[in-house]
Amino acid sequence: MADRSLRGMRLGTTSMQSEEGVEYSPRRRSTYRTSDGEEFEVVFAAEAEVPAEWESPKSGRIGVLLDEGGAPVEQEPGTEKAARTHWDMLLERRTEEELEELLQERLTYLRQRRGQEKIGA
Repeated sequence: MADRSLRGMRLGTTSMQSEEGVEYSPRRRSTYRTSDGEEFEVVFAAEAEVPAEWESPKSGRIGVLLDEGGAPVEQEPGTEKAARTHWDMLLERRTEEELEELLQERLTYLRQRRGQEKIGA
């Protein structure tokens, strides 16, 4: 009976797809070094902007980008934009005097609702 069994592919375990004709996008390796001397590499697309800092996958410490000679790359000062706060966005729309007036109106309304101040006074 064993000599009459069908021989075939193991379906589901072997891929019929090959990598023939597949072109990968251009890549580059960037090396980073943490404060304790650990070096690690990260692969980026060739056209991607490489960040000056990257978190180490092993230790979780922040690594600094190294150049071809192994020296840390100098960061350009002021390239990072400061995050806008809610206060900054408010000041873009209104002056501080207007905000103070709105605050007083709102506080008056809330005090009236609580019964701390008589309505119409």
